[in-house]
Amino acid sequence: MPGTARPITLYGEPVLHAPCATVTEFGDELSALIDDMFASMYAANGVGLAANQIGVDARVFVYDCADETDEHRIGHVVNPVLEPAGLARELDLDDEGCLSVPGEFAELGRPATATVTGVDKAGQPVTVTAGGMLGRCLQHEVDHLDGTVFVDRLPVKARRRILKAAGLGAHE
Repeated sequence: MPGTARPITLYGEPVLHAPCATVTEFGDELSALIDDMFASMYAANGVGLAANQIGVDARVFVYDCADETDEHRIGHVVNPVLEPAGLARELDLDDEGCLSVPGEFAELGRPATATVTGVDKAGQPVTVTAGGMLGRCLQHEVDHLDGTVFVDRLPVKARRRILKAAGLGAHE
């Protein structure tokens, strides 16, 4: 597998709490970043990773997980936009975790399916629609790129408990 695993950025680091910059340069540097992101995600046993989780301010994420049909899907999206869920959305309540909040999980409701549009590393249009773990992953990673970590969506007491359990209590 090409790429070099980089350290995962933990909750509280400024790069995780601000919207990421739009990618404007497509080439070898972006390809190398995506390779490093996959290597970092696999080294940390994750199923998705946003660029800011390895300290890079860029709207890019990678994923490697199953969708609602248990089909294993692997890919990346540059400059992703999460499409609105619509009024008839069905919520999926499930445990969610994050490599930037190591070892901790919390129940979080998200729309059962998600669609993300963007481009690939060559600038070609990409659309990913999925439910199941991949649907949750798409929403989770776009949140990261918008400066939101999943614990930010939890009630304050739950967020504090999880951050403390992860050894990140000073970053409430």
